[in-house]
Amino acid sequence: MCTLTFAWQVFDAPVVAAANRDEAHDRPSEPPAELDPGVIAPRDAEAGGSWIGATDDALFVGLTNRWVDGLAGERSRGLLVRDCLRADGAEAAARHVADATTEAEYDGFNLLVADATAAILLEWDGRLTTTTLRPGVHVLGNVGIDGAFYEPPGRPELGPEQAADVRRLRDHLRPEPGETGDAWRDRAADALGDHEFGACVHDDGYGTVSASLVTADTDGVDYAFADGPPCRTAFERVPDDRV
Repeated sequence: MCTLTFAWQVFDAPVVAAANRDEAHDRPSEPPAELDPGVIAPRDAEAGGSWIGATDDALFVGLTNRWVDGLAGERSRGLLVRDCLRADGAEAAARHVADATTEAEYDGFNLLVADATAAILLEWDGRLTTTTLRPGVHVLGNVGIDGAFYEPPGRPELGPEQAADVRRLRDHLRPEPGETGDAWRDRAADALGDHEFGACVHDDGYGTVSASLVTADTDGVDYAFADGPPCRTAFERVPDDRV
């Protein structure tokens, strides 16, 4: 499963996130860089969009697939992520998603937009559901957030299985007394590569292909990237050489 863990309004930085990307092994991508002015994100080289990123204004956007059937998906969901990263904050990004889903067809998605003042989850399965999140640590998978789930068509057993993994991961990542954002992010990085939590996936031709650690603050974006499954790939800090 694609897995996005994030702490919102828990530490000094508004958003601290750690995420695994699950994808076909032969789908090309590019490592994090400045995609647009003030925007740091990796790039899907096939469709041109992204799945995670942040801005110098402390806006964070992260995407997981939502396993649903019957949607046309004429426009890449990754392009919607890139659109949101150009928005003037989380609430403006959420409004853009609401408009965009009436203008083009997308495959199912779970999309998080968060900044210093709001964290909003947008779930698309042919109908858009918008949820404003409370401060805390949250874990988003393919079938829901924080252990809530639906049963995917064709493989209904995946719903409760993934929800159990999400609950276990969220319990593990509850902030410890006096913990800093950097320390929490390090723990989240270790958990993303620990197969006990089900977040690092290895299947034939498909699986976890990269992982991202992102801190979004008004001081800028702190990004570390593992260009491979985090169980065996080290994270390397993305240099900020835009000055």
